[in-house]
Amino acid sequence: MTTVPKIRVLDLFAGAGGLTAGFHAASTRYETVRAVEMDLAAAASYEATFGEDIVYAGSIQDWLASEKVPKVDVVVGGPPCQGFSTLGKQDEEDERNTLWRYYAEAIVRARPKYFIVENVAAFANSRQFQDFKEATAPGGLLEEYDFEFDIFNAADFGAFQARKRTVIVGFRKELGFPGFPPVTHEASEYRTVEEAFDGIGLSVDGIDLPMGETPFAGKMFAGPFTARQLHLGRRYRPESLKRFAAIPKGGNRFNLPLELQAECWKKHKTGSGDVMGRLHLKKPSVTIRTEFFKPEKGRYLHPTEDRAITHYEAAVLQGFPADHKFMGSKTAIARQIGNAVPIPLGEAIARQLASVL
Repeated sequence: MTTVPKIRVLDLFAGAGGLTAGFHAASTRYETVRAVEMDLAAAASYEATFGEDIVYAGSIQDWLASEKVPKVDVVVGGPPCQGFSTLGKQDEEDERNTLWRYYAEAIVRARPKYFIVENVAAFANSRQFQDFKEATAPGGLLEEYDFEFDIFNAADFGAFQARKRTVIVGFRKELGFPGFPPVTHEASEYRTVEEAFDGIGLSVDGIDLPMGETPFAGKMFAGPFTARQLHLGRRYRPESLKRFAAIPKGGNRFNLPLELQAECWKKHKTGSGDVMGRLHLKKPSVTIRTEFFKPEKGRYLHPTEDRAITHYEAAVLQGFPADHKFMGSKTAIARQIGNAVPIPLGEAIARQLASVL
């Protein structure tokens, strides 16, 4: 019997393992041989889910300085993007925006056939994107490679949320472009919040994380907890509960009577309609960000219940399986969930690569 060779993967800026989860869901041929993540709680979650001795808990700079980079078939990763995110200050000098250079250095050492970079949609218009492109020119750091890019909506690939991301597909020039993943869901077929929440109880299972701690990288972290164990609520002020109760299905802060409006809302009658908004049952969710548990940050109220969505519900909207493990505080876990690539998008990319590998 012929043994099908494994496809070796290096996952940089790995977080809690969203891209790895997508690749592993696409094919059992994918084998992640090393991951790098400097957020210790996220690295702990990665190890709890995918096994010991895979993740390097530290910065990519330290990793490159201390370890031999393994030869792999595919390098994946999403360097932090806050410096040019449309939600941030759009500071192109933010040091986080220079991390692409270390990503490029890792590519040079790992010599993959293909590489994947995912980032916010605004990345495609950034100076860093142009620098990355120039690195593939003759004499550049990545002169043996070229890449194509596009902006994808995760909902087009079966995710429960509308989340737009720039995806770069890099390739060794002699191999050629492997193609972008084909769209699997037209707008009329988008998966909805109602589908995502089917079978999840309307009532939360509690407030606080379950008991239990595990050592990792010399520190103690709460967990590990499966995503399913994170159907947890918050302790709300009475005024917040009154506001939630006053917001109808599909509504938002503009539906609040004057006496329940915050002073800043009274002064600003225009602006985001997602603030203090309820998710629409019959549509994909809005982008799940790192503070989804705060209704004042966006359309994160449950479609029918007077509460924000739970960590478990957010994880489901991102496509995490119920048994994916997380470690850390509730805030740390929320950051891991919000920063992840929607698993169906990663899976679609991985399927396309597997078809040519």
